[in-house]
Amino acid sequence: MKFGAFVPQGWRMDLVGVPADEQWPTILDAAKKIERLGFDTAWVYDHFHTVPVPTQEATHECWSLMAALAATTDTIRLGQMCTCSSYRPPSYMAKVATTVDIISGGRLEFAIGAGWYEHEYLAYGYEFPGAGVRIAQLDEAVQIIKQMWTEDESTFEGEHFSVEGAINQPKPLQDPHPPLWISGGGEKKTLRTVAKYADYSNFGGPPDAFAAKSKILDQHCEAVGRDPSEIGRTLHVLTTVVPDEASFRPIMERVAAQSGRDFDTYVASSQTVAGTPQQVIEKLGAFKEAGCVHVINYFSDVVWGDSLELFATEVTPELR
Repeated sequence: MKFGAFVPQGWRMDLVGVPADEQWPTILDAAKKIERLGFDTAWVYDHFHTVPVPTQEATHECWSLMAALAATTDTIRLGQMCTCSSYRPPSYMAKVATTVDIISGGRLEFAIGAGWYEHEYLAYGYEFPGAGVRIAQLDEAVQIIKQMWTEDESTFEGEHFSVEGAINQPKPLQDPHPPLWISGGGEKKTLRTVAKYADYSNFGGPPDAFAAKSKILDQHCEAVGRDPSEIGRTLHVLTTVVPDEASFRPIMERVAAQSGRDFDTYVASSQTVAGTPQQVIEKLGAFKEAGCVHVINYFSDVVWGDSLELFATEVTPELR
């Protein structure tokens, strides 16, 4: 099992109170700490406005951060959770991702999804079609991106996107291309797209739901003639590690408030993994048994707490 961690970016209100001129140093310090502590991957979100509601607080742009982190880190692999296929034409996205892979020395993990944050779409002037259209756009975008990574010229005519003789030189450093992650758990369409093109899936839910979606992905692989073992199953969770049970409530109350939710709702969410190191080991161990190969952790207290260090020193050795 491998492990990733998000840098503070603002989207989940983790840069509140940090002056604008100190935000990039804060992000970079966190990235270097994640690298130093031995995490496999460092991640950013592809969003423009804060969550759960839009505010005037900072949200730094995903691919600008990718390029900056590619140039300022050394060994850790870099991912996005996840690139929205609607926000950038796929031909342009292929070029940007290639450049980041080269800047990083071949450390890019490329993750993409169909998008969901309607307010962002409309605020930035993007159309927000129904889920079926967005998933169809994702399917076409992935085909174009893979073509541009691997072929001298890319030509594709789809319902939503097209390219004609598009050249992407130089190619990514990674052969045959950067690992392709597709995020989303839609059982009929999204997982079929995963089965056709992805190196990694990413979906959530409790362990039994995770295992169930994994089985559905296996069925899609069989239908398209793909070996299911070629696709790694991964998880994105909101993780908080507390030193002891006595500190659980006060730390989690602060985490929940920062996230704009009440304590009970936040703790009860299937996306939340929180507790002492042993409790977190047990919770993530259940996902490992369900076939999860890579956990991407969002540590809400990355700027002010100890979850990152506790996870690296006490949780990771038991599950890796």
